[in-house]
Amino acid sequence: MAEVSYLLSPPDVPREPFSWQARSPSWRVTSPLGPETGREMLLKPHSRVQVFEGAEYNLPDRDALRAALAIQQLAEGLTADDLLLVLISGGGSALLPAPIPPVTLDEKQMLTKLLAARGATIQELNTIRKALSQLKGGGLAQAAYPAQVVSLILSDVVGDPMEVIASGPTVASTHSVQDCLHILNRYGLRAALPRSVKTVLAQADSDPRGPHTCGHVLNVIIGSNTLALAEAQRQAEVLGYRALVLSTAMQGDVKSIAQFYGLLARVAGARLTPSGAGASVEEEAELQELVTELQLSDLHLEEVLEAVAGARSPVCLLAGGEPTVQLRGSGKGGRNQELALRVGAELGRRPPGPIDVLFLSAGTDGQDGPTEAAGAWVMPELASQAADEGLDVDNFLAHNDSYNFFSCFQGGAYLLRTGLTGTNVMDAHFLFLRPQ
Repeated sequence: MAEVSYLLSPPDVPREPFSWQARSPSWRVTSPLGPETGREMLLKPHSRVQVFEGAEYNLPDRDALRAALAIQQLAEGLTADDLLLVLISGGGSALLPAPIPPVTLDEKQMLTKLLAARGATIQELNTIRKALSQLKGGGLAQAAYPAQVVSLILSDVVGDPMEVIASGPTVASTHSVQDCLHILNRYGLRAALPRSVKTVLAQADSDPRGPHTCGHVLNVIIGSNTLALAEAQRQAEVLGYRALVLSTAMQGDVKSIAQFYGLLARVAGARLTPSGAGASVEEEAELQELVTELQLSDLHLEEVLEAVAGARSPVCLLAGGEPTVQLRGSGKGGRNQELALRVGAELGRRPPGPIDVLFLSAGTDGQDGPTEAAGAWVMPELASQAADEGLDVDNFLAHNDSYNFFSCFQGGAYLLRTGLTGTNVMDAHFLFLRPQ
């Protein structure tokens, strides 16, 4: 049996050096590695591994298209005696662009950018990508048939839906053309579609385009936000915190999520202090309304607050997910830095009482947006201290310029720089509470 493999890795995440002993002359690897990372993939002389680089900053480009076509050619040449090993993680959508003709890569990229700028979720983005792709939505698995396919998947999507992660190249799509049109209507883009996109959608079958049977495919989740938060919880407990995981489904508008954390700091902080001073019954009700608005079905708020009240040590509240930012300015930043800055503003507007508070938000891949920072951390004093330095928090937020704010504020001390981590399982949020 010949073994064939390719690697779909995030465009902002380098991999550790590796080599394989292959029994097949054909290997394809798509990777974001390049001189700018300061690291290279180490291959033996005359290696059978081919490396394709592309999708800088998680955007499909010509290099990624070349890699996708090479992978498609390899998959289509497999037989029932072959095994296709697929390693998938966040960024796989950008690394495997193969638009259905006559859609061009530029047209598909433009549509993706417009949707993202208007606040489309990753699920919505990938629904559109799959409808316009030859390889997404089970297309790769279909191309590889009758070879056996094994996919090992790092999830970067809330709930770990395998058909959404990297747009599901080895999972049959369950979405129809009507789903795509509904999304395009929601964001006011249907009338502005290029003629080529309209043509592909008009010709597409409403049934899933993936194989009707996937008996030749095994998809396995090997890493997720849930696993990452569980390990972070263990480490926090080792450090002496009462650590509680709130939710792994933090998604939606970053403004609402910032309000949630700001209010949670005040309500949970009041439960942690002996006097219980700070929060009111009305604020607890408001917090519960935010939980409902954000659809945090896995968060049992009263149980969390009772656990905080019974804590005999500082508290660490953890959560994960992937908020969205609606771009209204031309600044520089990422959703983690924007969330942290907004939480800092909320903590300043509603001081949490006699308690020390620190909030941190970071991307598990080590890169937040087109910046070298993973995220940022804030405390209630941020807004007033920034004003002392002549920095207007609201002005930076109006321009989506969180990175430049944190770069200026106290010499960049509040930016979190971890370096690229080699994985991507969405974002992690930490709220630390300690009685004064």
